[in-house]
Amino acid sequence: MEKLTQKYGLPTAICMVVGTVIGSGVFFKAQNVLVATGGNMSIGIAAWLITGLLMIICSAQFAVMATKYEKVSGVVDYAEATCGKSYGYYLAWFMVNIYYPGMTSVLAWVSARYFGVLFGWSMVGAEVMALSGFFLIASYTMNAISPKLAGKFQVSATIIKLIPISLMAIVGTIAGLLNGTLTNNFATVAAEAVGGSVGSGLFAAIVATVFAYEGWIVATSINAELKNPKRNLPLALIIGSLVVVAAYVLYFVGVAGGASTAVLIEEGAPTAFINIFGGVGGTLLNICIVISCLGTLNGLMVGATRGMYAIAARDDGPSPKTFVQVDKATNMTTNSSVWGLFVCALWLIYFYGANLTSGWYGLFNFDSSELPIITIYAMYIPIFIAWMKNEKEMGVFKRFVLPTLSLLACLFMVFAAVYAHGITPYLAAKAEGRFAFPVLFYLILFAVVMIIGAVFKKSKKHE
Repeated sequence: MEKLTQKYGLPTAICMVVGTVIGSGVFFKAQNVLVATGGNMSIGIAAWLITGLLMIICSAQFAVMATKYEKVSGVVDYAEATCGKSYGYYLAWFMVNIYYPGMTSVLAWVSARYFGVLFGWSMVGAEVMALSGFFLIASYTMNAISPKLAGKFQVSATIIKLIPISLMAIVGTIAGLLNGTLTNNFATVAAEAVGGSVGSGLFAAIVATVFAYEGWIVATSINAELKNPKRNLPLALIIGSLVVVAAYVLYFVGVAGGASTAVLIEEGAPTAFINIFGGVGGTLLNICIVISCLGTLNGLMVGATRGMYAIAARDDGPSPKTFVQVDKATNMTTNSSVWGLFVCALWLIYFYGANLTSGWYGLFNFDSSELPIITIYAMYIPIFIAWMKNEKEMGVFKRFVLPTLSLLACLFMVFAAVYAHGITPYLAAKAEGRFAFPVLFYLILFAVVMIIGAVFKKSKKHE
């Protein structure tokens, strides 16, 4: 039977990490952070660094695991090796049916939305929704027909998206130092922080940055197609994570050199771009955002198209013989890709009905791009605990210290997601005399999907 070949090198793997994490959020989360901190630049930088450190810790732990385990779809390999085949199956089932398609479908819409800005289209209009579907299908087509081309596109999109970030980081910082804007922004606070204190403002800023760092785990989905994966995947996770953190922090500082924090709180980062690069700069920023989002969409589609293959390669799930097939001409998981596109399309319809209308699903309206963080990080925790229990040949740092820190990072990520999407919306709703707790209803849907997965799970006797 045809198998996946090792066709990607280290640069592609690094660009998978950087390109999948950095999407539209980097260009607009600066405003959220400044709002949360009241314009306190030092606290804002601390928030970016702290959340970045959490990502680096988790990626470092998986990098250690990548040096030992190698099969199909990295994180699923680690789950299977540490917690057993059944746990690996359920993690893979969750990722292919909720995590990947939930984020992928939203990125298709985000890409279309910022493309529509160039033409003045409504973000909920028919033009944007039609283009969302086109971007989704186009990304699938590129991955299904030519995975090598998809890899080259990922590298190109990552380089392109780093251009405006680098320009703003360098030019904005220099301009801000020369005209005194940056110095003044560090010396003054424009408004009161969220909660009225430094601590609460810092926490609110960290929560605002959590979702800007998500998506790095997608890089592990190509470990079966990566040259020398036990060397290149760990390097990609660490190098990619460091690049992302540096890009976010330096961009945040550069933006502060383009306008006062008071203006940035009101108008956002595009104002800084226009002040430094002129009106053309604002247009170019939107073009770069579209390319950036398309790069993230492509990275997520890479994971979505390989999800069912990761399950079938273990002779599990629905019709393993169907989804384990690899096309001889393209060396791509064709049937698995079809399933990935189908589920992404379902989630795009869900996202539109839940978030861009008055709400088609009643209590089951929630953000399908961010809430899966609750379960993905929660599902990492047993992996880390099992690692500490079983890997007796590892030193103290790799066996206990790093996984413990990773476990704490995961707990914080889960709490941040619940806080941002559950507690805050619920309190606001309660003040208005209505009930809303999206986290609860997301978890109900999660449970239903996992029960369906259990129906297709092969028995332990078969295993």
